[in-house]
Amino acid sequence: MQAFTLHDGLVMPLDRANVDTDALIPKQFIKSIERTGFGPNLFDEWRYLDRGEPGQDPSERRPDPAFPMNQARYTGASILLARENFGCGSSREHAVWALENAGFRAVVAPTFADIFYGNCFKNGVLPITLDAACIDEMFRRVTVRPGWRASIDLMAQTLTTPEGDVFEFRVDAHRKRALSEGLDDIALTLAEAPHIRAYEQRRRVSEPWLFQD
Repeated sequence: MQAFTLHDGLVMPLDRANVDTDALIPKQFIKSIERTGFGPNLFDEWRYLDRGEPGQDPSERRPDPAFPMNQARYTGASILLARENFGCGSSREHAVWALENAGFRAVVAPTFADIFYGNCFKNGVLPITLDAACIDEMFRRVTVRPGWRASIDLMAQTLTTPEGDVFEFRVDAHRKRALSEGLDDIALTLAEAPHIRAYEQRRRVSEPWLFQD
């Protein structure tokens, strides 16, 4: 998992509330359990005018020019600005995989669905919760100013705008450490491998009948 400490990136707005995981990555694309290849189908039903199918060449499809991802001013955006209850719906982890595959390192919204919020930290994407009034102002600025960016400092837990405004956000200490070190759940477990092996050795001595070699 890619670590996250400092990030400066172009902001793309998605001015819709209650964006669910089926909108993030439609069901026909989640048959694979690999974590790669989902980026071209992020927001598929909004991003394209025709229905997409697995294995289809994105270059042969009809993009919707009204959708932000298809507008030149947001090319290369890595911070997604969203509305409340982002990531609701099913618990599919593919939704975060698609965001990460498409180059997004952070999502900024007033509220997130709980499971989606947790999945972000497990896959190198930082979900930032800010007050709705702050979000409203950010939407206003990104709309009127092409090339609007933001700088994020995870350790300081701040988001800084080009105008110099600094917004503070909260992150659980355990999740902050894991994301800053690029550790997913498996890596966190493996980091405790010496303690796990020592425990198993003690069990072999104290309760040998539990082990069949």
